[in-house]
Amino acid sequence: MCTVPVMAGPDTPTVTDLLLARADDAHPGLRFEDSSWSWADHIRTSAAYAAAFRALRRPELPFHIGILADNLPEFSFALGGAALAGAVLVGLNTTRRGPALARDVRLADCQLVLTESRHADLLAGLDLGVDADRIIDVNSPAWREMTAADAPPAPAPATPDDLLMLIFTSGTSGDPKAVRCTHGKIAFPGRMLADRFALSTSDTVYLSMPMFHSNAIMAGWSVGLAAGATLAFRRRFSASGFLPDVRAFGATYANYVGRPLSYVLATPERPDDADNPLRIVYGNEAAEKDIPRFAARFGCRVLDGFGSTEGGVAIVRTPDTPPAALGKLTDGTVVLDPDTGKPCPPAEFDANGRLRNGEQAVGELVNTSGAGWFAGYYGDPEANAARLRNGWYHSGDLGYVDQDGYCYFAGRTGDWLRVDGENLGTAPIERIIARHPDIAHVAVYGIPDPTVGDQVMAAVVSRPGTTLDPDDFATFLAAQPDLGPKQAPRYVRITAELPRTATYKVLKRTLAAQGLDCADPVWHRPAADAPFHPVG
Repeated sequence: MCTVPVMAGPDTPTVTDLLLARADDAHPGLRFEDSSWSWADHIRTSAAYAAAFRALRRPELPFHIGILADNLPEFSFALGGAALAGAVLVGLNTTRRGPALARDVRLADCQLVLTESRHADLLAGLDLGVDADRIIDVNSPAWREMTAADAPPAPAPATPDDLLMLIFTSGTSGDPKAVRCTHGKIAFPGRMLADRFALSTSDTVYLSMPMFHSNAIMAGWSVGLAAGATLAFRRRFSASGFLPDVRAFGATYANYVGRPLSYVLATPERPDDADNPLRIVYGNEAAEKDIPRFAARFGCRVLDGFGSTEGGVAIVRTPDTPPAALGKLTDGTVVLDPDTGKPCPPAEFDANGRLRNGEQAVGELVNTSGAGWFAGYYGDPEANAARLRNGWYHSGDLGYVDQDGYCYFAGRTGDWLRVDGENLGTAPIERIIARHPDIAHVAVYGIPDPTVGDQVMAAVVSRPGTTLDPDDFATFLAAQPDLGPKQAPRYVRITAELPRTATYKVLKRTLAAQGLDCADPVWHRPAADAPFHPVG
């Protein structure tokens, strides 16, 4: 039993509450490819899944059910079934392989694993701690027969603090951790966002982000459920398929995490792109310059927030938020010096917008009011202790706050570079480099300095049809008034794509480990005002 406090209040719903509210709803609840289910159909099928889970349950083991599948209707039925049965659904990352995937199954104590035909081979021969006959293909006739019963829901009692899912972190800084996601942690943002965006049964929520990740569940699935809107699933995200899907499904709302906006913007532009029903696009970690471009091109509002799977810190961007800022910190969330534990002073900028006191102003975002929605990691007491210290939630994210109280992201604590004795965050450097009109994606990281500390390296992906010139790029960097000499990259790697997780987050540890040992062209310059030359 996790003793980490969470934010559930007396009015916080459970996912079971949201499901039962739709039990008699004949309105379309789920669409996938050419198939459709009403909400009432969905709830009845979820009840059949719940009955199957109960029939297969081994009481001596945790009631944890893994699912390794794309965004299929069966994923939604399984989540609804877990809620009704009092079980815990474990989202398994379809991009994990071999011992890494087996490790996740064992860590989560799965007693049953659902999969689909196209992913079944990924589990073959692995030490999962699960009997072979308890790995079930949801496409199999046996499972379809077992879940064909048409019975009313018989929900297990549930409170907002009861565990409903285990969702693994992206693993950008190490092995993924299994985040405990309660009924309230999933249902609360669903209702909040549905109310905030005035979504109703007349809306369609388009969901193409992977459902083993928190963004799809909390900013997509639960939003559609709370609003009684139609959920429109795509098996996997496709940049070229995004707009055709929006039009075909009549989607009015879509969610994202990471770089999908960039990928959609990279598709060929057409004069009728704004001729679509899309009204709201909500997510986090979009590139700053992509937000207004996407909104203008597709005729919708794009709202980019800040948060993580853990849920201990969340920041909302308001209309008056400066373009590069995340928004204002909520009560209790502060920027603390990682060494002293004291609040960092406000950021100071010179006339060119360059951060003058980064050494003092940049610190870790910490929720001093408690854990927020963080309910702990499953099976990892050491990670829990590191994340929640003295009752405060330590996010591992770096930021700084300007004189008006707006917070700016500076990277992860593991991204902090030590250059010539000064600590630098990578995110401000990335924002500056991303201004270049020919650069589609950028990641900044450190490689060892021959003497001491780090040297700044940037991996960049050019926009289609463009070629980055080293002299032009050096001229561009010199023209950026807010790029400090220590921030200026000494090495630039020109690559076709950045290594990413399944949720489109860049694996900087992979780039840093490769360093100069890569097949891509790499430029180097010995000083910030020197020209770039090829390495090797």
